[in-house]
Amino acid sequence: MDDTSQIQPPPSFAELFRTRSGKLSAPIAEVVARYELCEDLACHLTEQAQTLYHSGNSSEEQVLLGMHAGLAAEGSVVRVPEAGWIVQRVAELLEWRAPLLPVGNAE
Repeated sequence: MDDTSQIQPPPSFAELFRTRSGKLSAPIAEVVARYELCEDLACHLTEQAQTLYHSGNSSEEQVLLGMHAGLAAEGSVVRVPEAGWIVQRVAELLEWRAPLLPVGNAE
C-alpha cells in the first residue's frame, strides 16, 4: 500500500482490488475510501447482529447470511466482494464463526 496514507487497509481487503498479477486495479485513494466505508459498516452492523441473534429468532449463521444477502443485493452501496468482506469482519468482531457465503457475481 501507499506509505503516505495513514490508513492501511488489511491485506484481506486490499486483495479485493488486486489483479491476478497482484497489482491494484484501482487507485490507492479509492481502495482506502472503500475500506473506510466497509469497516464503518461492519462496526455498525455488529450491534444489529447481536440484537438479531439475542432476539432468539436466528442463529449466528442465519444473522450473518441475512446481512450478506442485504449487502449483496442490487442497489447496495457496496460491491458483492465487499459485502463478503463486511460479513467476515462482523463475524471476526463478534468472535462468531464466519459462514460459508454464497458465490455471487464479482465486479
